[in-house]
Amino acid sequence: MNNAIYNFREPKNEPVMTYGSGSSERDLLIKELKRQYGKVIDIPLIIGGKEIRTGKTGKVVMPSEHSHVLATYHMAGEKEVEMAINAALDAKCEWMTLAWMERAAIMIKAAELISKKYRFLLNAATMLGQGKNVYQAEIDAACEIIDYLRFNSYFASRIYEEQPLSDNQTINRLEYRPLEGFIYTITPFNFTAIASNLNTSVALMGNTTVWKPATTSLLSNYYFMMIIKEAGMPDGVINFVPGSGSLISSVVLKHKELAGIHFTGSNSTFNTIWKQVSENLSAYRSYPKIVGETGGKDFIFAHKSADPLALAAAIARGSFEYQGQKCSAASRAYIPRSLWKPAKNHLMTMLSETRTGGEMDFSNAINSVIDEPSFDRIMAYIDRARKSPEAEIIAGGKGDKSVGYFIEPTVIVVSNPHFITMEEEIFGPVMTIFVYDDEKYTETLKICDETSPFALTGSIFSNDKYAMIHACRILRYAAGNFYINDKPTGAMVGQQPFGGARASGTNDKAGSHLNLTRWVSPRTVKETLIPATDFRYPFMDK
Repeated sequence: MNNAIYNFREPKNEPVMTYGSGSSERDLLIKELKRQYGKVIDIPLIIGGKEIRTGKTGKVVMPSEHSHVLATYHMAGEKEVEMAINAALDAKCEWMTLAWMERAAIMIKAAELISKKYRFLLNAATMLGQGKNVYQAEIDAACEIIDYLRFNSYFASRIYEEQPLSDNQTINRLEYRPLEGFIYTITPFNFTAIASNLNTSVALMGNTTVWKPATTSLLSNYYFMMIIKEAGMPDGVINFVPGSGSLISSVVLKHKELAGIHFTGSNSTFNTIWKQVSENLSAYRSYPKIVGETGGKDFIFAHKSADPLALAAAIARGSFEYQGQKCSAASRAYIPRSLWKPAKNHLMTMLSETRTGGEMDFSNAINSVIDEPSFDRIMAYIDRARKSPEAEIIAGGKGDKSVGYFIEPTVIVVSNPHFITMEEEIFGPVMTIFVYDDEKYTETLKICDETSPFALTGSIFSNDKYAMIHACRILRYAAGNFYINDKPTGAMVGQQPFGGARASGTNDKAGSHLNLTRWVSPRTVKETLIPATDFRYPFMDK
């Protein structure tokens, strides 16, 4: 079977289902939502393919109805973490020596299973467990996961085919070895697709993982683990280990076989992990590769030539879809004074037509934030703005956590471009706007560039080409994903590789070959056809 050089054709992005009234996909999803809502499942650890139940348990609840329990999950202790590391190491040799297209075949099968068989299972789990509306779940738990699995297999084939030059005297090869040891993956609550990709991208390249999933996304993550197992993933390649992040990291980060970390989460957590790795360098077999995406303070910047209606739509979508709980969500905007009145009127109209409530009612565009600590933190920022003479809340500003963790889409206008909500990551449905004088375009662009330590996403709205190019140059390092006349969210695999620099992470571009190359350690092999038999060179002759 393996005597052919195989390449995957470049795939197309998975089509997004609309779930319109009367559609078959809407009916099937509603049925699955009711099924999952009506039962409580038990989520074990999965180590070396075996289900492990520790007896130390926690609850998975709906953020939009926090009294409703969806699952009970088991937490890992130090013993289980060691078991997971050993399982990953035990599975490594056979997995890494498997032909790469056989590994890719598992990923391709998983994509097909999600597309055809388990689409509504994953979407419903993401909606109920992570508080996403039907569209946000569809583009995440179905389409983006499928795209990662298919496109990564294509990108891998392109990586493996790249080989050095050879001449008549030598044969030169590049061997793309997986990293030596195991990979520690730490995944966030906000994207089921990120949880899948942080594991499958490294596994595709021959690595094995110890996976610490976010507690607030365990329902969808567990179902994905079951799907990848059904697709043929061998035992021990991916080890599913829910539990305390600090406890799990205390064991993993001291292990000599730690080869890499694939992380998405908060900046403070990533910094802590990096420091712990540096403190343990002498204990490791090799320098661990650290790949992380940590967050952003993403911006929308408008020039006076911008279309105010398009600008307002970008704010309404880019700031408030999934309650602003995207690393890419817009949370600050700079709007010229001449454009502010029409843009504001359009935005207020859009927000007045936006409904907030539970995700099982498809007419609700805005749902709950993920948990009580998030609710309290976001409301603290809003309350600070309410009390400040430098800020005015012109929309929203109210929250209610009696049933679910609901916060209204909130728009704050500030007189100080360095007001706290312009600078700090909030990770909620809060947009802060600074209205600048038209003639201070360049000056305000520089403020935008220098205001935040993050540099993940940003956008410029302008119908003046010179002004747009001027903004691109000043904001060169302000965003790893930069958008022109569009909201700064919604990056698609294969089209807009995702990642930012500065405090937003290592910018290793998930959704492209660039990320996959981080999970291999190339070896150059030179074979000399007729070796030299004399140590002397011609210049040595008398």
